[in-house]
Amino acid sequence: MNPQNFMTKIFYLPRMTPLLALLIIALVALSIAFYKKPPKKVQLPDGYKELLTKHVSFYRSLDEAGKIRFENKLKEFLGYIRITGVDTPVDDLDRLLVASSAVIPIFGFPEWRYYNLRDVWLYSNTFNADDYSTKGKGRDVLGMVGDGPMQMLMTLSKPALHQGFDDTSGTENTGIHEFVHLLDKEDGAVDGLPEALLKKQYSLPWLKLMADNIAAIKAGRSDINIYGSKNKAEFLAVAAEYFFEQPGLFKQKHPELYELMTQIFHQHPPGGPK
Repeated sequence: MNPQNFMTKIFYLPRMTPLLALLIIALVALSIAFYKKPPKKVQLPDGYKELLTKHVSFYRSLDEAGKIRFENKLKEFLGYIRITGVDTPVDDLDRLLVASSAVIPIFGFPEWRYYNLRDVWLYSNTFNADDYSTKGKGRDVLGMVGDGPMQMLMTLSKPALHQGFDDTSGTENTGIHEFVHLLDKEDGAVDGLPEALLKKQYSLPWLKLMADNIAAIKAGRSDINIYGSKNKAEFLAVAAEYFFEQPGLFKQKHPELYELMTQIFHQHPPGGPK
């Protein structure tokens, strides 16, 4: 939700105390100030072209003008998002891969900025969704978009982040998956229908196509990762991984999905069919 729109709505919450109202207004005002503040200027690390060419196939497939635009969007993202390691160091490649995960889904939107994110925490391993522990049982989470008190936070497993950019990873990319959830969340609900991205005339066809494909996954009639059948939000994120990682194969296997996803993301992924 746009913070200015949110400001107009808080006055209608039932039984709000004056103190609570003032606190919320102050928090929203701070958020608006942050959103309007331009990102600080950052430089990409030495050797960034070689690192991106080696590890990011999306970048590698761009023409020279596209590569320059990609680099500028990386700089912008790194100018307003903090990336912190949890029990693990963060190096130049880690930062470039996080930023690439963010830039790839919004590469078709020249002015896009992630207003609903402030921090990315990289964990040394998979972690537990309840207490973020990287030890013990229940450590099956590769990445997660925060909610409630963790609203402006994304958490990622560093090994999973790197694995997603390995050319042998097939159709999976944890970083892209989580940033697509953030894009989905922009309209206020993580529900598989990214209304902030998709023109209204495509909403009903997209909902129908999601339902049909989720049914096909459950019936074993699809090569889309079975995790995409969990719900519509996960279907969007899983299908987006496939769309960006293997665009040619995705269009061959799922032509209708491919065409609608070019409308969602406003782009044909480089290296794929037009």
